[in-house]
Amino acid sequence: MATDDPVHRKASFAQTVRAVLWSFIGLRKGSEHESDMARLNPVHVIIAGLIAAAVFVAVLIAIVRVVVSQA
Repeated sequence: MATDDPVHRKASFAQTVRAVLWSFIGLRKGSEHESDMARLNPVHVIIAGLIAAAVFVAVLIAIVRVVVSQA
């Protein structure tokens, strides 16, 4: 039980994206959150979060442009 052992992260990038999208909605079970924290790669979480935020903003801008052009 050494504390020097590296943490083995086994979640794929797709699983990370799924976890990030669920976090955007805010619907997660506590047990799923704990298992995600143990499996997810922090770098993947940051990258997926930035991509998801950029897509979210782009969709909002597109919706606003459509609504404004029809007004």
